[in-house]
Amino acid sequence: MKVIGLISGTSTDGVDSALVDISGRGLESRLQLLRFATFPYPLALRSRLVHLTHDGRVEELSRLNVYVGELFAGAAVRIAREAGIPLDEIDLIGSHGQTICHQPVPMKIGGMKIRSTLQIGEPSVIAERTGVTTVSDFRHRDMAAGGEGAPLTPYLHYILFYHPQRPRLVVNIGGISNLTYLPSGTGLSKIVAFDAGPGNMLMDGIVQHRTNGRRTMDRDGAMARRGKVHEELLNELLRHPFLNRKPPKTTGREAFGQGMIRRLIRRAGILRLNHWDLMATVTAFTARSIAQAYRGFILPGGNAEEVIVGGGGTRNVTLMRFLQQAFGPVPVLTFEKFDLDSRALEAMAFALFAYGTIQGEPNNVPSATGAKRPVVMGKIVPGRNGLIIP
Repeated sequence: MKVIGLISGTSTDGVDSALVDISGRGLESRLQLLRFATFPYPLALRSRLVHLTHDGRVEELSRLNVYVGELFAGAAVRIAREAGIPLDEIDLIGSHGQTICHQPVPMKIGGMKIRSTLQIGEPSVIAERTGVTTVSDFRHRDMAAGGEGAPLTPYLHYILFYHPQRPRLVVNIGGISNLTYLPSGTGLSKIVAFDAGPGNMLMDGIVQHRTNGRRTMDRDGAMARRGKVHEELLNELLRHPFLNRKPPKTTGREAFGQGMIRRLIRRAGILRLNHWDLMATVTAFTARSIAQAYRGFILPGGNAEEVIVGGGGTRNVTLMRFLQQAFGPVPVLTFEKFDLDSRALEAMAFALFAYGTIQGEPNNVPSATGAKRPVVMGKIVPGRNGLIIP
């Protein structure tokens, strides 16, 4: 089946779109990436999404749900056109949508423990505009089964990177960084996976703040490379309470978003840090928090012989250098060493999840999310030709 996977991550920079040819079934699935592209959000939408996360109105949420759905539909149309494949040959679309709020820690309401998550990007709009059956809202079913609804990508990490003799650590650095430990000689149920802390979120946020939005990222880690890590501030950051929480655990803008960025800017002023030293310090924080999570929650039960890194963070040369220093003699590789596009993997994951949903195959990893059992995630909106029966 040819499946399109769509996602916009916590960086809210656009729609990552992957057109994937998938064969097989369940854990025997095989994926071939046919095309990947990121279709940027309009600049005005990015600021609205960030604002909505903190103090937006219900009316704005309702409108943006449809607007983001239109943009996701447009991304699906364009990725198919760029690949030279007519839409009527696309079997399925898997859309993660744009996360607005993720609350994995249960809150008691009416005597019940409630976990919640909200992704916008209306799947009915995607199915209507493209005519293709669309699967969305993957996180909810895992949370209904007692999980945190994240991380979800370990399912794909296992399919792509599991090695029978070589234990591996897979690190994805998007807005948030997450780890997947793949022990050798074991199955899916033995995976250890969780969010480690901030990925690019703090770095991007500080660049945007200091440049008044003229820049959105520290391209290639050039700013951080000019600075010096402030060890006192770095040690303060490494005492963040989330870092010491035992897995399963997930996080997002609620912990490492605008509130923390404002506090960091104020703290840097007190310490008289220039822009480059602050960038070097938060870049080192991402690297060290990943290594700290590995040593605290994975290394006691098993070691990794390779660290394989994907996501937008791989393009930050300074971050990758800090990661190699933090992991010492263990080699730090990128997805590209395995002929994979680091940027495409998350979108590929949601193409795979949609494929599993249609087949009725469980596609969460309970050992990673904390769910009570494997479940089939995703809600299905049939395309113009009705529901696909595999």
